Amino acid sequence: MRNQLKLENLYKQYAKTLYFYLLKLSGSTQLAEDLTQETFVRATVHLHTYEGEEARAWLFKVARNAYLDEWRKQKRRRTLPLFKIFSVKEEMISPYGLPEDALITKETHEQLEDLLEFLPEQYRSIIYLREFEEFSYKEMMEALQLTEEQVKVTLHRARTRLASLAKRKGWNHDRME
Repeated sequence: MRNQLKLENLYKQYAKTLYFYLLKLSGSTQLAEDLTQETFVRATVHLHTYEGEEARAWLFKVARNAYLDEWRKQKRRRTLPLFKIFSVKEEMISPYGLPEDALITKETHEQLEDLLEFLPEQYRSIIYLREFEEFSYKEMMEALQLTEEQVKVTLHRARTRLASLAKRKGWNHDRME
C-alpha cells in the first residue's frame, strides 16, 4: 500500500515532465506516451531501488534507459530530433513587447532546435537535462549514470560541439546564450 501511494505521488509529480523529455528525445508523441508508461511500469517493478536517490533523477534515468532500449530495438541509424516544431501557428501580436523581438526569439529557438538535431543522443540528453530541466550535476550523475567529472566533461563537449555546429552554419554563437 505504501509503495502504491509513493508511485501515485511520483506519477502525479513527474509524468508530465518525463513525457516532454521523452518527446524531445524521440520526436514522436505516440512513442513519448508509450515510453512514459513504460517508465512507470519499470518504476513499479523497481520502486524499492530508488531509496536513497532523488526520485526525479532516478525516474529520468529509467526514462532514458527505456528510450535507449526502444531506440536499440528499432535499430535506427539516423539522428533523432530533440525537438519538433509544433504545427500550432501563433499570432505575433503581444501587448507585452515588440512583435519583432518575439519573432527574433522564435527564429533563434528554431535555429537552436535545428542544431540540436545534429548532436549525438548523449549530448542532447545532457544539454536538455541541464538547460531545460535545470538538473544539478548530482541529478545528472544519477540520471545519466556518470561520475561528476564525466558529467562536466560531457556537458562541456556537448556545448563545444553545439557552438562548432553553429559556427559552421554561420550562426552567431552569442545568440545561443
